[in-house]
Amino acid sequence: MARLLIGLSLGYFLVMLDTTIVTVALPALSPSLPAQQWISNGYTLTFAAFLLTAGAWSDRFGARRVFAAGLLSFAVLSGLSALAFSTPLLIALRALLGVAGALLVPSSLALIAAAYPVPAARAKAMGVWAAVSGTGLVAGPLLGGLLTEAFGWRAIFLANVPVAAVAWALARSAPPSPARPGRIDVVGRLSAVVALSTLTYALIERSWGALLLSAAAAAVFVRSQRHPAAILPARLFRDRAFPLGLAAGAIVNFGLSGVLFVLSLYFQESRGYPPSATGLAFLPLTIPTAFNPIFTGRLVARIGPRIPAVTGFVVMAGGTLLQAASASAALSVVALALLGFGVSLAIPSLLASVVAAAPPELTGIAGGALNASRQTGAALGVAILGALLAHATTSIALVAAAGVLLAGAVTVSCSFMKQETPCR
Repeated sequence: MARLLIGLSLGYFLVMLDTTIVTVALPALSPSLPAQQWISNGYTLTFAAFLLTAGAWSDRFGARRVFAAGLLSFAVLSGLSALAFSTPLLIALRALLGVAGALLVPSSLALIAAAYPVPAARAKAMGVWAAVSGTGLVAGPLLGGLLTEAFGWRAIFLANVPVAAVAWALARSAPPSPARPGRIDVVGRLSAVVALSTLTYALIERSWGALLLSAAAAAVFVRSQRHPAAILPARLFRDRAFPLGLAAGAIVNFGLSGVLFVLSLYFQESRGYPPSATGLAFLPLTIPTAFNPIFTGRLVARIGPRIPAVTGFVVMAGGTLLQAASASAALSVVALALLGFGVSLAIPSLLASVVAAAPPELTGIAGGALNASRQTGAALGVAILGALLAHATTSIALVAAAGVLLAGAVTVSCSFMKQETPCR
C-alpha cells in the first residue's frame, strides 16, 4: 500500500515540479518576454481548463487507466519538449503537458480514495500525497537552475522522464478501476474547457472579449448541468461542504499565487534581489509545504478538517499582514514561513473534506473540480493583485490579499458546520 501511495504522489509531484522548474530557465528558453510568459502560462492554462474534464474521464474510464495515460503522456511530451527546435513548438508542447498533468490529479485522488476507504486513513494518505507533491514546489527552482547551468535548458524536461517511470512502477499495484459507461456530457465538457481557458487567457492578457466569452461559456455550462450524465452532477452539491470547499480552494490559491506574484516584484524591484536570491528568499514558504501536510493529514484524521482548515487560512492571513507591515528581511522569513505553514494546513484539509463530501463514484470529478477551482483562484490572484499593485503600494495589495484569506477562514468554518446551523 505504501508503494502505491508513493507512486500516486509522484504523479502529482511531476505536475507541481513542472509548474516551477521552468521558471529559472526562462531566460535560456527565449529572450522574448511574451514568449517566456506563454512558455510558463501555456501549461497553467490547459491544466486549469482540463481538470474538470479529466475528473469526469477518471470516473468514466477508470482512474487507473487515466492515471497510466497521464503518466505515459507526460513522459513522452517531456521528452519531445527537450527536443523542441522552435519556441512556438515548445509552447504547444507545454500546453499539451498541461493536459497530461490534468489527467494525473483527479485520477490519483480517486485511487487514494479507493485504496483508503476509512476516512481517518484516507486523510493521512492525502497528507502524504500533498507533502510529496509539495517537494516539487521546493525542488523546482533549485533543480531548474542547477540543470540549466550544468546541461542546458533541455535537461529540465528530460528530468521528468525517469520520475514518471518510477511513479508507474510503484503505482502498477493499483487495482483496476471499473469503467462507468454512460451518456457523454459533450456540451458540459466543451463549455467548461472554453470557460476556464478563456478566463485564464483574459486574466493573463487582460482581454475584455475573452472575459465575455468566458462568461457566456460559463452560462452555457450551468444551463447544461441539468441531467443525470452532467459533468458536475447536482448531487455533488447536496452536501454544502462541496461547493464551499470549492470556494475555499479558489481563495487559498488566490492568496498564495497573488502574494507570490506581488512579493516577486517587491523583492527584485524594491530590495534589489537578483532572481537567484529571490528564489532562495521564498524557501521559508516552500519548505513547510514539503513536510507539514503529513502532520496535517494526521491532525485531520484525529479531529476533523474544520480546525486545521480555519487555522490555515488565519495563519496565511497573519503572515501576509506581517509582510505588509514590515520591510525587515528577518521578519519576511517569519512572514513567509507562516504563509507556508498556513497553506500546508489548509489544502490537505480541503482535499479531505471535498472528497469525503462526494459519493464514492464521483471522487474523480470532485478532485478535478477542487483543483480547477484552485487554478482559477490562482489566475484571479495574480490578475487582481497585479492590477491593484499598478495603482497602489505593495502593502495595500498584501492587506487586500489578507482580507480575502480571512474571508476564506469564514467560508471553511461555514462549510463544516451542521446543516441545521447555517452561517449568516
